[in-house]
Amino acid sequence: MRALVVDHSAPSGLRIDRVPDPRPTPNQALIRVTATSLNYGEVRFGLADAPDGAVLGWDAAGIVERAAADGSGPAVGTLVVTLGADGAWAELRAVDTDLISTVPAHADPGAISTIPVAGASALRALHRLGPILGRRVLVTGAAGGVGRYAVQLARMGGAHVIAATGNPAAHGASLEALGAAEVIADPAALRTPVDGVVDMVGGRQLVDAYQRMSEGGTLVALGHSAGQEETFPFGALFGDQGRDNRSIVTFFLLSCPNLSPDLKWLATQVAAGNLDPNISWRGDWTQAADAIDALLSRRLHGKAVLDLR
Repeated sequence: MRALVVDHSAPSGLRIDRVPDPRPTPNQALIRVTATSLNYGEVRFGLADAPDGAVLGWDAAGIVERAAADGSGPAVGTLVVTLGADGAWAELRAVDTDLISTVPAHADPGAISTIPVAGASALRALHRLGPILGRRVLVTGAAGGVGRYAVQLARMGGAHVIAATGNPAAHGASLEALGAAEVIADPAALRTPVDGVVDMVGGRQLVDAYQRMSEGGTLVALGHSAGQEETFPFGALFGDQGRDNRSIVTFFLLSCPNLSPDLKWLATQVAAGNLDPNISWRGDWTQAADAIDALLSRRLHGKAVLDLR
């Protein structure tokens, strides 16, 4: 099969080459990939750290080419969405059946491929906040792929959504269209406490957001794009003066159990038009270098999708 393989001598760090087909274990299905979406973390950190010849990629949509030998998972010919630690940037992918979900047959595979990391991370993070109907929820890094899903899902859950983005002038209108009631530049701008935070930035923004939570509030540390340390001033972790029972929760998507139903629900919502996948770049997988450059230079807000032909 052909795949995008890591090649640190190439300008983009990748080249298309032929590699052996994956060999599924009994609980894995073999998927013919038709679309994959890129995530900032995998191109910023995964690509830099991977050895030459590795096949990366977390998100993919495609068709079941060979069903799992143990009888689990969907049948041959089914359109599916898949999640894994690697292997999505290839024509064929072997995936554990508990990380596969069926997709409406009329769905656009490119749109569906945006779901696994961005959509499922946002959904699980909001679950960690508990009931959000009528509550104030802050989403930092809201202009990114995960952030845009989080804004939409929080609004669907009945929250008063506050979106934080480094450039409100550029992204405010689109975030409001997705459901944000307020768009601010930084958590430090908050004047009223929030009940929950989905943080994609880390560093100083995480600290500022934590200090602006109400009693019983939860901050889910989902992303760390700032690349900064989190340094809390003395007193920030005291429990008095309206700070009782606040918590910070860390997050790793592949450690979450029972993800397949989440992927199925998200795929249904995207296919029905109830969730916008926010694709801001789309092209053939031979153009992966252009998409990666746009992601790393912060010129791309939303999701980048590669179609495999």
